[in-house]
Amino acid sequence: MVRWGWIGALAALVIAATTALPGQAVQDRARPGTITAATAPSPALGEPVAYNLYLPGGYAEGKGRYPVLYLLHGRGDTKEAWTRVKSSLDDLIAAKRIPPLIAVMPDAPWSERGNWYVDSRHTGGKPVETAFTRDLVQHVDATYRTAPLRNARLVGGYSMGGAGALRYALAHQDLFAGAIVLSPAVYTPLPPADSSTREYGAFGDGDAAFSEKVYTELNYPALLGTVDPDLPSRLFIAVGDDEYANPDPAEARHDLDFESAALYNAVRRVPGLSAELRVMDGGHDWSVWAPAFEQAMIDLGAGLSVVPPTPLPGPPYGGAGADWAGGVAVHADGSTTVGYAESGQARLDAVVKGAGWTARLSTPADERLYGLAALPDGGVLAAGYTKGDLDGRHAGNATDDAFVARLDASGKVAWITQFGVGGAADRLYGLAAAPDGGAYVTGYTKGDLAGPNRGDKDAVLARLTRRTARLDPAARRERRGQGVRRGGGPLGRPRRRQHHRGLRGRGLARRTGRLGGRLRP
Repeated sequence: MVRWGWIGALAALVIAATTALPGQAVQDRARPGTITAATAPSPALGEPVAYNLYLPGGYAEGKGRYPVLYLLHGRGDTKEAWTRVKSSLDDLIAAKRIPPLIAVMPDAPWSERGNWYVDSRHTGGKPVETAFTRDLVQHVDATYRTAPLRNARLVGGYSMGGAGALRYALAHQDLFAGAIVLSPAVYTPLPPADSSTREYGAFGDGDAAFSEKVYTELNYPALLGTVDPDLPSRLFIAVGDDEYANPDPAEARHDLDFESAALYNAVRRVPGLSAELRVMDGGHDWSVWAPAFEQAMIDLGAGLSVVPPTPLPGPPYGGAGADWAGGVAVHADGSTTVGYAESGQARLDAVVKGAGWTARLSTPADERLYGLAALPDGGVLAAGYTKGDLDGRHAGNATDDAFVARLDASGKVAWITQFGVGGAADRLYGLAAAPDGGAYVTGYTKGDLAGPNRGDKDAVLARLTRRTARLDPAARRERRGQGVRRGGGPLGRPRRRQHHRGLRGRGLARRTGRLGGRLRP
């Protein structure tokens, strides 16, 4: 056995060392990438865009396609600034921390190298954003073996370039799946009086070098409400702990470490966006940007893909608003039943949809469905939670109660039961059919559902049967420290909200297991 274990491990190592990523050329670990200079035509600018190009080792000999990383320099810098990360890219690719990729490092000389990568409305300004997000991207995809997919593109930058990368990721979700945002020169609601953001016409209008109206329109808070949650984007934000500290107390809120934290806290609350924040030792320089770039590439690079997404077969379900998938049950004949929470009339309804029928489990309050299980007779079990009186025995309920329902093969509700603790949330998120036609359900309670709550959310495992009439648990299991205590006992003190209606009026019984302690969401 030991010998075979070593042989299996050796074989696994050999396979790992010789297998290329899907769609990629096989990389020679010993060969570094190359950097060359090139230009891209730009109808928007009426002049070419100069850029440096990083190609990974083995690109010339292969036929595979590659993801692309666009890197934007800071104010006053040039396309040469980002060439210092070549060795980092070589090392990360060689160590297989990121897939082999192409990196494009464009030059941005317009508006005295203070254009903030936007389409300027200032006299003499240039449409830099259009040039980069349209002309440059199209040129790169047409010239090199790229994967022309949003999931195969990242954009990054530092300082002014960090502001540009942030804007491109939010305003052009169709192009970029994520952004490296290093010490971004972004300010809310407006830049401080001494900021160079006001000087070069990037946010100007006509002869005025700076317009508060233009800045507000182009700044990131205006984009957060336009984010498409169906195109998820990820941001890696980093800043130094020794950024310039403005001596004016009224402007201290605009120190870039403060602004970076505010940015992080704003974007992480937007559906469709996720973010990481790093505060690193250093100032507004490469002592922060170099290590932050490597961390960002490890974080974001793993999500790059050169494989086009495959659409799911079948029609979409739901209404015109935001709907929430809840579960799917596959029957013995291959047919499916789906469940979801459908928004409408300022509430959510639990909807179960089978072959030729639709059942709606609804009250004037919200219902969410989070589990379906197929039954041998073609019916289904459904579980979730409700803020209403779904079974007709919980009038006045205003907090989340767990519910379980059985529907027959035609979509008719055979029985439904609801249970919970008054004034606390009880939610079900998982469901499996039991051999007797009952169900196993799992979720959490914030109340004393099976005894004293052990802190915030307690995990719950419940067994519901078809024939018993009470909610007394047949068995109870709790995990405490090192051991497991078994024992019976009532499900807390009797409460009106513990009454349930079951199949043919007989009720359901429950079997409960709880994990004590605090569970974070």
